[in-house]
Amino acid sequence: MGHDGAMREEPAEHLRFAAYLHELEQVSDAAEADLVSAVLTDPDLTMARSAVLRHLDRRAMDLHLGPAYEQWAESMARTTLHHPLLGRRLREWTLFRAIELGQSWRPDALLAASDWLQRKAAAASNADAVELLAEHGRTKRIRNTARAGLQHGRQH
Repeated sequence: MGHDGAMREEPAEHLRFAAYLHELEQVSDAAEADLVSAVLTDPDLTMARSAVLRHLDRRAMDLHLGPAYEQWAESMARTTLHHPLLGRRLREWTLFRAIELGQSWRPDALLAASDWLQRKAAAASNADAVELLAEHGRTKRIRNTARAGLQHGRQH
């Protein structure tokens, strides 16, 4: 509501963003890559990437511990090839998956990762990752989260 009591028009890109999120939540696995590609053709690329990033995070959270993740991540990597931010987020989910599943991962990759991934890994169950971040995490918040996790782990 505006000051005069009239409804304000929602900006078109906000409406498209909400519509994209809704479509992405409903999409079938078979149609997912095509829909992501279509969203990334929106003239407001910043908004489109934001919608796809939110979708990737939601899907990766659901899939990252299971066997379906690898094929999904490969498909999404191909679909987002020309969008470095989205490709990086997928690579970071793959690194987080390796850390969570106790697979091999490189400490330098975690230390070079975004604050977003370091925060996730600092709160994860992998003691090697948590110890690394308690000592070398990029921000004080990351180091403190990791140290708290180490303290909590020692009490059990």
